[in-house]
Amino acid sequence: MYKGDTHYVAEGVDVPVVTQGKTLDELAHNIQEAVDLQLEGENLADFNLAPQPSILANLELVLGSHA
Repeated sequence: MYKGDTHYVAEGVDVPVVTQGKTLDELAHNIQEAVDLQLEGENLADFNLAPQPSILANLELVLGSHA
């Protein structure tokens, strides 16, 4: 997850999804919905996922320069 110009953006690593949200709460909701839709009707074992998988999110923070 990272902050774009106007929205937060999330990209899936193990599941190929990309989504965005104006807030982190909206982004969390959207990534869960995107993953659910991507996996709908799929055999989770084909993705090497547990029967009840969870989502682990990393937030990319850009540090300011320290002079």
